[in-house]
Amino acid sequence: MNIVITGASSGLGLHTAQALARHGHRVIAGARSFTEEREDLGFFCATLDVTDQASIEHFHQKAIAYAGQIDAVVHCAGILMLGSCEETTPEEYLHIMDTDFLGMVRVNQAFLPDMRAQHAGRIVMFSSINGLLGIPFQSAYTAAKHAVEGYAECLQMETKPFGISICLVEPGDHRSGSEAYRHHTSGMKADSPYRHAFTLGTRVIRYDENHGSDPDRLGEKVAKLLERRRMPFRVRIASADQHLAVVLHDILPPSLNNRILSSYYLKPGKKNR
Repeated sequence: MNIVITGASSGLGLHTAQALARHGHRVIAGARSFTEEREDLGFFCATLDVTDQASIEHFHQKAIAYAGQIDAVVHCAGILMLGSCEETTPEEYLHIMDTDFLGMVRVNQAFLPDMRAQHAGRIVMFSSINGLLGIPFQSAYTAAKHAVEGYAECLQMETKPFGISICLVEPGDHRSGSEAYRHHTSGMKADSPYRHAFTLGTRVIRYDENHGSDPDRLGEKVAKLLERRRMPFRVRIASADQHLAVVLHDILPPSLNNRILSSYYLKPGKKNR
């Protein structure tokens, strides 16, 4: 299978690209940090900025020239921004949406005509547990992932007649990523009225990421999803407590659910030390 993957230079994107290559697929990997074409990582790498239409068009041409036909696109490009809702600027929200949501839209629009023409194709979009529920100080990322969830449902219905399958992968916390892709909003300063709660909440977020699941196992699961005769539309890859958090979010009254999440993220405990 010829597979395009975005955001493949680090984090879950890199682990997924490596897993796909181990499974014998021809992988065309894109990332902004791939400043030159190379194959020494076990797959073909080329520059791709999902916020730049010209970069996407150039990458699309390179992928077609390299592989001839693209059978699947896997979306892993994304960045995280931490900050309070009040102090996150509209420009910062736009920046996250541009990368984490509109980047997927642009890349899909580049490859969908090819998939329609061959009446076959698979698209895997990395959402998140945050696409299903919100947590403090991740509103920009959460909003982008909620957008991905809704967009994917529309895309599935529209492209099914053309033989195209859509899969939403919803990862929980995994041990991966780079601090280069985790920004703080410009308003999150030392004198912010939210500073104390922000410090508590982000310590928990960092603890959960550092003690999260194995990213190699996630990559293997994505490879196996793509190899199935029929991909499921939605797959949550998370720990048991994160699965439970989603279930409780759906069945509990909002006030009770908010108390539980606030207690977990915003009260001092061992994860805050």
